[in-house]
Amino acid sequence: MSRILVTGVNGFTGRHLTALLAEQGHEVIGISHSAIRMPIKGLAASYIGDLTDAYALKDILATVQPDKVAHLAAIAFVSHGVVEDIYRTNVVGTRNLLEAIRGIGGVEAVLLASSANIYGNRVSGAIDETVTPDPINDYAVSKLAMEFVARLYQDALPIIIARPFNYTGVGQATNFVIPKIVDHVRRRAITIELGNLDVARDFSDVRDVVLAYSMLLADRTAVGQIFNICSGEAHSLRDVIAMIRNISGHDFEVTVNPSFIRQNEVKMLWGDRSKIEIIAGKGPTHMLHDTLKWMIDN
Repeated sequence: MSRILVTGVNGFTGRHLTALLAEQGHEVIGISHSAIRMPIKGLAASYIGDLTDAYALKDILATVQPDKVAHLAAIAFVSHGVVEDIYRTNVVGTRNLLEAIRGIGGVEAVLLASSANIYGNRVSGAIDETVTPDPINDYAVSKLAMEFVARLYQDALPIIIARPFNYTGVGQATNFVIPKIVDHVRRRAITIELGNLDVARDFSDVRDVVLAYSMLLADRTAVGQIFNICSGEAHSLRDVIAMIRNISGHDFEVTVNPSFIRQNEVKMLWGDRSKIEIIAGKGPTHMLHDTLKWMIDN
């Protein structure tokens, strides 16, 4: 099997992807921004590395000599307070990594995790990969810029770009909306403050997302292509709240805090998963109701 380098291995997605790849028989080596304090299932070895440190990345790549790379490391929180960090990490950091990969040669696949946020607002219809990007916040702009940086390396590296829509699951930080609600339910809190309840998102289960990533890394026909990673269904935040109430049996009052509503918020984000299903050969394994129950029970 392959030696696979995962950047952002200590993050929410990185932990789930590492466990899956190891289960499939791969040797997983990780890069994390800081020391790993909680064990990661299946991780063979790890290095502390900063994407903005080009020389350190070159040393790590030269040492690891991976067969494949899954690049998950990024500042992924849309409301992250320091804009410069978003661009420095997501754009310059990715370029540093691609340069380091090109320097060692022989890598079979490089998966770059972009984001469906690059599509911006779409009032109706599922978004496929041919839709023209229209980013409306700095995070989305940084991810689209990362994709353009990747074009500079497309002749030298076997790059695959994944555009995940929203996804969640056990282990996601509570500054994301669904884990925040689940945390309130698990603590039996009676009130919660949220933002716009009418936004609609295509929510996937993190287990389906990392399975899609593993399939893309394994399929040589995926190289040079862009794939939406999504469930193919959109749910409003009101729908999600109703599901959580039903699953948990716990009622709670929701108040809308205007300060939580971003001016540049994407109102609707709903994906077309036709292309990834060609690779996967099937639809998602976990529906949103299953994911919410998993999170509440764990």
